[in-house]
Amino acid sequence: MPRLARSVLLLAAALCAGCGSSNSSSSGPSSSAGSSGSSGGAQVTMRNIAFSPKEMTVKVGQKVTWTNEDGVDHNVTARSGASFRSQNFGKGGTYSFTPEKKGKIKYVCTIHPGMDGVIIVR
Repeated sequence: MPRLARSVLLLAAALCAGCGSSNSSSSGPSSSAGSSGSSGGAQVTMRNIAFSPKEMTVKVGQKVTWTNEDGVDHNVTARSGASFRSQNFGKGGTYSFTPEKKGKIKYVCTIHPGMDGVIIVR
C-alpha cells in the first residue's frame, strides 16, 4: 500500500505541475505580447473556460490581446479567417495577434471544447 500511495502522490504532483503554472507570453506573427498601451488594442479575457467578450469588432491593424485569468492552461487557435496558433499558456500569460485584412476570424481554445470566439475585422 505505501508504494501505491507514493505512486498516486507522484502522479498528482506531475498533473498539478502542468496545470496553469506557466506564466509565459507568446506573440503572434504580426504582434508582440503584453498590454495594448496607447495603440488602442482590444482585450479578450480567458475566464471560467470562456473568452470574454465572445465576439468583438476591431479595425485592420488593431492588436488583439488575450489574457488568461483561469488557473488552467489555454491557447488561441484560428479556425477560419486568419492563421495563428499560440502555445499553451497559464494564468497571467498573454497572446497577441494583429489582423491585417478585413473579414471574420473564428478562433478556439483547442484544450477546451466549446471555448470559442469571433473577431470581426473592419
